Amino acid sequence: MLFPVLLHTFELRKSSIPTTMADKSVIVNIEARVRQLMGEHRDAVRLNRELTAERDALKAENRALKERIRALDAELARAQLAEGLAGGDGGREKARARVNRLMREVDKCIALLRQPETGAEERQATK
Repeated sequence: MLFPVLLHTFELRKSSIPTTMADKSVIVNIEARVRQLMGEHRDAVRLNRELTAERDALKAENRALKERIRALDAELARAQLAEGLAGGDGGREKARARVNRLMREVDKCIALLRQPETGAEERQATK
């Protein structure tokens, strides 16, 4: 750390310079202030470590809770789909809409998978 080095350097210089009582008082006050600042710095570093550890723990908890929410949302969607397919008041229409949406998504995936084949066939045809 820089503070002990500065303090040690300051003490060496202090001993080689003849001083008056007023100068010694100023030096003693500066030394006391430097020691106080060093203590405050040490406390701040310790607090920073504690807060960093607490932040990291909270981030991990937040990630776990978000994952739990995603899992529960998926479970809820499956339960609503099952309820709708089993028959119910308004659930049947919701289930039908969800199945149709899933089918459109599957169709899009199939179309995307076929695109590279189409591009390769077009390149071979032009050769």
